[in-house]
Amino acid sequence: MPYVWKVDEGNKVKLKDYDPNDTMHVNHASIDQDLKDLSKELGDLQELLAAAQHHSLLIVLQGMDTSGKDGTIRHVFSHINPQGCFVHSFKAPTTEELAHDFLWRIHKATPSKGLMGIFNRSQYEDVLVVRVHNLVAENVWSRRYDEINHFEQLLANSRTIILKFFLHISSDEQERRLLARETDKDKAWKLSASDWSERRYWDAYQEAYEDALSRCSTNVAPWYIVPANHKWYRNLAVAQTLVETMRQYKDEWHSELVARGQEEIEMLKKMRPHQE
Repeated sequence: MPYVWKVDEGNKVKLKDYDPNDTMHVNHASIDQDLKDLSKELGDLQELLAAAQHHSLLIVLQGMDTSGKDGTIRHVFSHINPQGCFVHSFKAPTTEELAHDFLWRIHKATPSKGLMGIFNRSQYEDVLVVRVHNLVAENVWSRRYDEINHFEQLLANSRTIILKFFLHISSDEQERRLLARETDKDKAWKLSASDWSERRYWDAYQEAYEDALSRCSTNVAPWYIVPANHKWYRNLAVAQTLVETMRQYKDEWHSELVARGQEEIEMLKKMRPHQE
């Protein structure tokens, strides 16, 4: 059962058609064991990914402020071996980064074979915040959709598995979470006046996300819309989608490791007579 909405290539997305409160009839009380099982399987699959060295895995997390990018990383990937995984958070570009093409800083952060890379924000900031705040001319950001698609196709051609998650929350839920931070001393450090100022651009961001989801969801790099008003459901949906995707490669990775092990056994057999 799919817990997310996959955006098919060529589809036009209207976010009002997707309910961020949706839980696909999943009962919150029944998911604890499901999440534990998914976490264990995700850890096992990551071990195969790392050992086989056939593919890399890139996970892109995007969403409005407070949508839960950090929380998703903390909960979904809690049982991942840190030796085979990294998180890269993209902030405002530096002077050096601005002196290059917009994908320069992205490309050098992509995972190598055997690694799982998580982007907390990504190349899509250059068709989101850049567009909303008019940081470059429209004729510049408008051509970036095709450039992103070509870039992701290049990664896929190099055997990078790409999963892109849009954590979809409502404006009301964002406001509730921002207000909650003001009353929770343990969360107050997350407060930023810019979060409230950015809310003024909510509609503009929704339009920008709709274009990014519509124009940059491809067969090799699909976008998944995750109903994210409920944090527990968000975590379950991302974990389930990750595991279901990686399962498709499990037999290939396992076969590679079996073959590699057999080669090593044969080499040992040839070496031992000379050692006796």
